[in-house]
Amino acid sequence: MVRAKFDQSILALQGGGALGAYQAGVYEGLAEGGLLPTWVVGISIGSINAAIIAGNTPERRVERLRTFWDRVSSYAPLALPAWFDAMRPALKNLSAASVMSFGIPVFFVPRVPPPAFAADNTPGALSYYDTSPLNRTLEELVDFDLINSRKVRLSLGAVNVQEGQSVYFDNSRIRITADHVRASGSLPPGFPPVTIDGEQYWDGGIVTNSPLTYVADQKPRTRVLVIEVDVFNAKGELPRNLDQVMERAKDIQYASKMRLNTDHFRELGEIRSALGRLLCKLPAGLQDDPDAQKLAPLCDDREFTIARIINRRTTKSGNNKDYEFSRATVNEAWAAGLEDVRRSKDKIGWMQPMDLGPGVRVYDLPPATDIPGEPCG
Repeated sequence: MVRAKFDQSILALQGGGALGAYQAGVYEGLAEGGLLPTWVVGISIGSINAAIIAGNTPERRVERLRTFWDRVSSYAPLALPAWFDAMRPALKNLSAASVMSFGIPVFFVPRVPPPAFAADNTPGALSYYDTSPLNRTLEELVDFDLINSRKVRLSLGAVNVQEGQSVYFDNSRIRITADHVRASGSLPPGFPPVTIDGEQYWDGGIVTNSPLTYVADQKPRTRVLVIEVDVFNAKGELPRNLDQVMERAKDIQYASKMRLNTDHFRELGEIRSALGRLLCKLPAGLQDDPDAQKLAPLCDDREFTIARIINRRTTKSGNNKDYEFSRATVNEAWAAGLEDVRRSKDKIGWMQPMDLGPGVRVYDLPPATDIPGEPCG
């Protein structure tokens, strides 16, 4: 994809429910090009994809991703012919309503009785759905022993319910289980908190839907490629009806942290450079000072190349697009991710990156001008 040699390749996957099929297509494209991540970071549905990637050998990853996405879309497996396109929005709304009413058996199921009739402080009172079926699916599709062998680093973003603080479950520090993956995707009030070591956790997307800041704070090795897959597009047209208002608000809410994350990288680069220049100006007597010695390692020559693959495709699912799991929608999203990676591989050689300061370059892929109907800019 990027014709350069990197010390570490990181795949960053944000939350987005059914839109996560786009991430699976992106991964297939990356694997097709021989770009295999050494570290996968995920939030919400991104954590499920990340666990499947890290929890399988390279030759089985795409197959296992396909199995997961086929299963979660099996309740509506039929794809419509092109001439039926006029009915597609109505059928996708019906599909989303089916998910809300009956759940997805391999993922989550409705509470019976509903939470309004459950006693306070019981699991049934804390969410509309029970996500325990997801544990069984993950344990079948993911080799957690392989994850915990640390051949690929895996980090899953969640939030501590009581503290309100972002937390990452990282196999470099703890043993990862299916509960850690489920906790990362437990978006309230639909899904319940997951208790791990006496603490309750919700979906990490509540705090931020992008794991870039965590990646930067971990100070990865010298030359780093970060492939960030964004399933929500921050840019879009003005809404013309209430459904489009709700969809646009959702896009902005879950994509709005991109600027914050890239600003964080820029500030880190500027601080490193300024600190390095300052330390060089110190007289010889102060360069051995313990405080100067402590600051010196911060002035390394780390370089970040961020390739941001953005799902700019329009969808006929409207505001329901993150919980409309029909086979047609899943296949469309997967195909779009695969196509965008293939297009990006052909064009990145002549694209000009956005320079965010010392040691940080960002590529937005694919170019907006390549997407039919997408406004430029």
